Amino acid sequence: MKQKFKEATSNTLAPLRPHLKWLVVGFAIAISFGSILYTNSLVEQIRDREQRQIEIYASSLEFLANESENVNFFLILDEIVAANHSIPVILTDENENPEDYRNLSKADKIPEDDDRMGFLKKEVEEMKAAHPPIEVTLKDDQDRIYGYKYIFYKNSFLLNQLRYYPYIQLSIIGLFGIVIFMILNYIKRVEQDRVWVGLAKETAHQLGTPLSSMMAWSEYFKDLYPDQIDALLEFDKDVDRLKVITDRFSSIGSEPQLSMLNLADIIDEIVIYLQKRLSTKIMITVSAFPSRDIEAKLNQSLFAWVIENLCKNAADAMEGKGAIHISILRANEGRVAVDVQDTGKGIPKTKIKNVFRPGFTTKKRGWGLGLTLAQRIIEHYHKGKIFVKHSEINKGTTFRIYLNG
Repeated sequence: MKQKFKEATSNTLAPLRPHLKWLVVGFAIAISFGSILYTNSLVEQIRDREQRQIEIYASSLEFLANESENVNFFLILDEIVAANHSIPVILTDENENPEDYRNLSKADKIPEDDDRMGFLKKEVEEMKAAHPPIEVTLKDDQDRIYGYKYIFYKNSFLLNQLRYYPYIQLSIIGLFGIVIFMILNYIKRVEQDRVWVGLAKETAHQLGTPLSSMMAWSEYFKDLYPDQIDALLEFDKDVDRLKVITDRFSSIGSEPQLSMLNLADIIDEIVIYLQKRLSTKIMITVSAFPSRDIEAKLNQSLFAWVIENLCKNAADAMEGKGAIHISILRANEGRVAVDVQDTGKGIPKTKIKNVFRPGFTTKKRGWGLGLTLAQRIIEHYHKGKIFVKHSEINKGTTFRIYLNG
């Protein structure tokens, strides 16, 4: 009962696992947007407060200017609006010629008056583009307007920091996340490599002992039953086949030797071997374009394993009846393409991205490791590429392999 509960729980959670990382990503994006929206809200509040401060500046200036002549406006205003120690402001006449300024540290460092005036005029233009100036109306004792002054201002350094802070923060977090993802992905890949290598080496080791025994028994029976030599020769062929499989497993985990070999000749040998062992209702054909003299850098034993695996999967998909066509083509950038096309059931579009994932299989008793091994052999050992080129339900599937020519 307990075991059945575990299996049911595992089956219930299994469909959720592929979507878990997307849920995490979505949650992270939601937090990021929330952070940006909250910071923008703070920026708006501070901007409104700074604008009110400047308006108070202007109102105070206008009041003082109309109350008394020859007043040092900024000296008095600093006492009235003491809070402004951060907002850059420039007071100009009605022709926008700077008369005074506050909170512009760069202007304080310019020794020459002419140079400082040029700097202040540029600042006025920048401030005008950022915010409309606040007009100060000057009136005489008779309440008649005799002039104007303008207050130009721009956002404080604190406000600018707050505006760009969430983007800088998210960039740092994103960069950190990418680095962590790459590290975890590398660790995962290393662990998978160790599992594959350990599994392959152990399989080769386990096959070695009975294989040696079978070879010895073969020689013994040849001496004992010389009249059955033909049957024993066929037995030797299967023993040799097991030796090839053992060598393949032994090659996993070590760097294989690659050589420039003729693809058509190698695939012909594979087809001859498979044709005798697959259903007689399955036809395998091979074509090469523009000629059969197409070579690629590969390890013959491991590459044969890949082609055999693709052909056997195709035979299963066709349920023992159909056609397999293998095409050899010259591709761009000095590469060679090998297409394995069948007339089987096809792969649903929703499952194509999972066909190389360990454990994925459409067979009731399959382990889901064949295509994973094929991908590892082609991409890891041969530095090539393998993928589903095309698949259509009830019409067939085409796998494409790219190799270095």
